[in-house]
Amino acid sequence: MPNQFWAEAVATAVYILNISPTKAVMNMTPFEAWFGMKPSVSHLRVFGCIAYTLVNAQNRKKLDAKSEKCVFLGYCVQSKGYRLYNPVTNKIIVSRNIMFDETASWSWSKEREEEEEGNNEQPQTGTRSSDPMPTTNQIQNSEKPVKKMRSIQELYEATQVLYVADPLTYEEAADKKEWIDAMMEEMRAIEQNQTWKLVELPENRTAIGVKWVYKTKFGADGSVLKYKARLVAKGYAQQQGIDYEETISPVARFETVRLLMAVAVQLKQSIYQFDVKSAFLNGELIEEVYVEQPEGFEVKGKENWVYRLSKALYGLKQAPRAWYSKIDAYFQKLGFERSKNEPNLYVKRKGEKGLVAVCLYVDDMIYFGTNDAMVREFKKQMMSVFEMTDLGEMHYFLGLEVEQKEGRIFVSQRKYANDLVTKFGLKGCNLVQTPMNTNEKLTTIDGTGATDVTRFRSLVGGLMYLTHTRPDITHAVSIVARYMQNPTKQHMGAAKRILRYIAGTTSYGLWYNAVDGPCLTGYSDSDWAGDIDDRKSTTGQVFFYGTSIITWSSKKQTTVALSTTEAEYSAVTSAACQGVWLRRLLEELSCKEKGATILYCDNQSTIAIGNNPVHHNRTKHIDTRFHFIRDLIEHGVFELQYISTNQQIADALTKPLTREKFNWCRDMMNVVDFGSRGSVEN
Repeated sequence: MPNQFWAEAVATAVYILNISPTKAVMNMTPFEAWFGMKPSVSHLRVFGCIAYTLVNAQNRKKLDAKSEKCVFLGYCVQSKGYRLYNPVTNKIIVSRNIMFDETASWSWSKEREEEEEGNNEQPQTGTRSSDPMPTTNQIQNSEKPVKKMRSIQELYEATQVLYVADPLTYEEAADKKEWIDAMMEEMRAIEQNQTWKLVELPENRTAIGVKWVYKTKFGADGSVLKYKARLVAKGYAQQQGIDYEETISPVARFETVRLLMAVAVQLKQSIYQFDVKSAFLNGELIEEVYVEQPEGFEVKGKENWVYRLSKALYGLKQAPRAWYSKIDAYFQKLGFERSKNEPNLYVKRKGEKGLVAVCLYVDDMIYFGTNDAMVREFKKQMMSVFEMTDLGEMHYFLGLEVEQKEGRIFVSQRKYANDLVTKFGLKGCNLVQTPMNTNEKLTTIDGTGATDVTRFRSLVGGLMYLTHTRPDITHAVSIVARYMQNPTKQHMGAAKRILRYIAGTTSYGLWYNAVDGPCLTGYSDSDWAGDIDDRKSTTGQVFFYGTSIITWSSKKQTTVALSTTEAEYSAVTSAACQGVWLRRLLEELSCKEKGATILYCDNQSTIAIGNNPVHHNRTKHIDTRFHFIRDLIEHGVFELQYISTNQQIADALTKPLTREKFNWCRDMMNVVDFGSRGSVEN
């Protein structure tokens, strides 16, 4: 093989050494010494052999080959899959849908390469996973610049973090005690919940298949928390009207979670967390559903029998709905009222000051209370019916890392941010001070050529999840997200710039603290015709409860505004809709706003139009729905107040800013560097 692959060879060698016995740790493997379990070697392949990788259906035409001939270069440490090199396109990809030919190798001479390329009859099938891993999208034009190879040092450092490969099949899992114990625990949970009954399959009925899914769960510090085996039904085989009816189940909005934290801070109460074990197994089914016996747990003498489900299994289309119906009914039985504005928020009141609020996200729930006796009673009632883990104070919820002290909360996604930076190879990159270049305007067609669609979408999707605690990148992410269909190299560069900014600010997050007399306050702003492609404007809005930021957004408007006034007017109306929802939630949490909510705007004409309809000739074309703000002002729900552009916090959600203005907006949104604070006590 050419010398250019030395780095890949070193990385593969280090990977193999990490799962090979050594005298340094009493003839154990470094992997086993670190993680406490023996590594699997069933996935090892001959370095440099031929590998045929499946081409995703969306990346090929009807008559195109279904696989590509590549060279095996090693193992991916960031995700499940193999690293492959395509000599034709000069691209390195990661794939899990592969068939190996370990007896063959690539001919690196140009003559033989051309001969093989011309006679490249690739097999149409291969060893595939039931959950195919997305591969990078190969660019058809082979004249594009070749992707830069990573240095030996970069690859060596990456492989020092031992990669925990979760089993893909029962055969792999059956070799390890940890996974056997995890499967036994899952089966015990199913039996304890009386989820099914072993029966003979009735005529004219079909049993749904099941499979084992394995996942190693990590803590916020990266340590292994537990090994989880989940028995999952193959719900894709279900038929509507026979196996299921309703499937929709709501989940809590992140805005609700942040509002709950802001209210708890003001009340100087801690937020606690529950995790319901095997939650979906509690949901009761009304349909007649049969499933096959799970692999490794067949009943002797009755191998052809099936299980009839009385309760849901993970994977069933109706499982989330069944669980939600179960927990919803139980909450109401306990005296909780379901929010009319957030179906996953429940509130129970007792007297004037007694309150317990619960927010549910599938099988995870957070709660706080102003009455210790009510909180203890709630915990006792929940744990008497459901098998639950009491996680104590909320510290890690849906990827959010939370630190609490009375009257103070810091929430971030530090681990997720670091993982995202590492995943896209930007560890140690050149950092930038802002997420957007003030001199760059993105367009649909910019002449820079196509980029890897799958990788771009994965990057932008990762950044979108990061915006749950990072309003400072929200506008930049919303801009690059507009080009998901046909991204270019310029779009990829803009997305990577955001990640380069994140790489230098991974310890940043939201700071919540109690203040006297908290109230809801909003800021609304808009650019004008900022999108070069369609000349639509961008709305930016942000709301605070006290000094705690709870909601924000940066969104392109649906219509073309004919003036800055019209764009700003559309923005304040959109912000008012969000504000109405927040006011209602606060009222349900016994924090009713006493007066009008102030909404700050930096356009005097917009305020004039909102307060009185005198500009008829210049505003008669504005859609009636945008005059919703007038009605709210008239009824004393909102009050528009002017603020100068220099003091407009929402400015960071509408356009790229200079470093000085950007830093000011970030500080005003209470996005702080927790690394410099040390702890919530400081």
